[in-house]
Amino acid sequence: MARRNCFAAMTSNGRKIQEQILALLGSANYRPLDKSELAKALGRKSGVRMGLNQALRDLERAGEIARIRKNRFVLPPTADLVAGKLHIHQAGYGFLISEKPSEPDIFIAAENTGTAMHGDRVVARISRDAPYGRIKGRREGRVIRILERAHDTIVGTLQHSRNFYYVVPDDPRFVHDVYVRPERDRQRKPGAMVGDKVVVRLEAWESRHLNPEGEIIEVLGPASAPGIDMLSIIRKHHLPTEFPGDVLDQTDRISGKIDAQQLDGREDLRKEFIVTIDPDDARDFDDAVHVEKTGNGWRLGVHIADVAAYVDPESALDREARRRGNSVYLPDRVIPMLPERLSNGVCSLNPGVDRLTHSVFIHFDKNGIAKSARFARSVIRSAHRLTYKQAYAILTSPPRDRLGERLHLAWELAVLLRQKRFVNGALDLDFPEVKVSLDKEGYPVKLERVENDESHQLIEEFMLAANEAVARELKKRAIPTIYRVHENPELEKLAEYREFVLSFNYRVGDLTHRAELQRLLASIRGKPEEQALKIALLKSLKRARYAPQPLGHYGLAKANYLHFTSPIRRYADLVVHRALGRVGALRRPNAAARRSYDHDMSEIASIAEHISITERTAADAEIDAAQMKKLEFFQRQLDERNPQIFRAAIIDVRNYGLMVELPDALITGLVHVSSLMDDFYAFEPTRRQLIGRRSRKRFSIGDNVRVFVARVDAFKRQIDFAIALTSEASRKPHRTRAIRHGPLAR
Repeated sequence: MARRNCFAAMTSNGRKIQEQILALLGSANYRPLDKSELAKALGRKSGVRMGLNQALRDLERAGEIARIRKNRFVLPPTADLVAGKLHIHQAGYGFLISEKPSEPDIFIAAENTGTAMHGDRVVARISRDAPYGRIKGRREGRVIRILERAHDTIVGTLQHSRNFYYVVPDDPRFVHDVYVRPERDRQRKPGAMVGDKVVVRLEAWESRHLNPEGEIIEVLGPASAPGIDMLSIIRKHHLPTEFPGDVLDQTDRISGKIDAQQLDGREDLRKEFIVTIDPDDARDFDDAVHVEKTGNGWRLGVHIADVAAYVDPESALDREARRRGNSVYLPDRVIPMLPERLSNGVCSLNPGVDRLTHSVFIHFDKNGIAKSARFARSVIRSAHRLTYKQAYAILTSPPRDRLGERLHLAWELAVLLRQKRFVNGALDLDFPEVKVSLDKEGYPVKLERVENDESHQLIEEFMLAANEAVARELKKRAIPTIYRVHENPELEKLAEYREFVLSFNYRVGDLTHRAELQRLLASIRGKPEEQALKIALLKSLKRARYAPQPLGHYGLAKANYLHFTSPIRRYADLVVHRALGRVGALRRPNAAARRSYDHDMSEIASIAEHISITERTAADAEIDAAQMKKLEFFQRQLDERNPQIFRAAIIDVRNYGLMVELPDALITGLVHVSSLMDDFYAFEPTRRQLIGRRSRKRFSIGDNVRVFVARVDAFKRQIDFAIALTSEASRKPHRTRAIRHGPLAR
């Protein structure tokens, strides 16, 4: 207790010193001060002894002060300085994303990035001199200090040139090759050969005039070997591959059977007609539903795996789940948040077996308006395990049995909820997905477009309803928890997006009005440019994240929202389950039960920030992996010398060619103007068309064309296509749902 009080006093003293420093630098008689001058002004003889050094380090790391020449400190705005995260484009230039939400992004030219790398936290000085500000409204600057490196390792391919070895990073946003010394590294890692994928630990990089250097610390294997590509992504994003021994030991002690003590106080729903609906290849089922018609409306039951019943707070299992934050889904594997014994077994709502659940019962009136909600710990026995394809087949045909009748009944409610949600202002930002199917060796053999059909929409609406009901309950009771928030967009970003939309010849009004944004999304539905315009809109909006306060969800148009329905794969949901458990504990005088679910606000905030980061990491890894397998799929098209013909839509026209999108693969590529051999094509900028000089043939945005793959650049992650002649297109029919390899596929 004495140590805790001492630590609290030190922390309080540190905050006090920070406040004094900020006040001093922000005073009316402001001037840059060095450490000695600050210590003297604060009346402290020893900066180290009194905590001044630590306070300065913390403030600088947080971007609240900046260090300039001669180690003097200033407030960033007074010296045109901005702290934030640097996002590098593969062309070399970058953008500084300010840590203050109201600050616009700052353009950083390639020559002004210094030794900063993609993802680093840096301080940049905004330039007021020519040639900066070349684009109206855009601020430009240069990096003057690196606050924190984003990466201490990179993954790449070992290469050799004359007398030196170097590693080409897999991520094209790392624009510099890294020099290595394999002759020294081979003493410890003898397997490194030219062409191998390796992990390199970066050394300090001080001068932009020299390439960064590093040491090979792990050899993954030949770049072309099966599975090495996915292992490279795992290492690149620092994803865990194994669970610690104490976690596995704790998991092994969990019984797969439910005893009478576990059922004590639980609502028995084992006779209810409850079903799960999940993807075809899902192995963990954490949500189940049932719907009943009542005299004046509907009764929805959403039943979620009670992971909290097996994962005790602060246990080894809990600490590891928190560290991982979420599961990661790659084309060839799942990196789960929980060990498979729990995620695929004890906690998974498999059909025909008893499972512990946390249930939400919502009563809707005949118009789909929620009238009341009830929460209970329960036990269920799922009657059916349906895939989305099976559920879709049932929903698109007349009901033939009890399962069909219940599913059609559930769809009636889902339709009402969906209609009501969009009337209330929700944005239709659903994207189709492309599933990459692999053979036994890990090579891509099929790209299959997965639509957001009725089966997906049914589950989506019920999960949204449950999440909102839990959020309202916890907010009403003032129980600390983690909310899912999506803050309102910046007006400048929407204005920039509007200009982009106008370039596609769409009539659009003020997009700060939600109704106008909804109208735009409805007007582009099914158009060739829909994907491009939706992606651009997402980039204009703020990113959804986790937070300890209910700040609302802009995209869903909900004031209160959180994640409750996937505790097997998201730690946020597990925290919410524990918070909801306090609702029951509040009704019981058992103080121990209440303490087991307690989280103070500082801990909640820390967890929310951490899992927001792990979620972004998982999303980046999943996108990287899918893109890599798509590129490999098209490279094999070239290697087999029998490329298929694909349907494509022109989504942009430039002077150098046509940007096309393959709707069945959800991938974009370039048809270079030099590949249009039937005529000489000139660019018409006002209409954004390529026009044939002799034939007057035109290529415009929205045109449908047939293409085949001409070139794949795996490093730049780019694909070039060529327009297929009419005879070729008729000879090789396209596939609208699934793209497969031809007869030469392995």
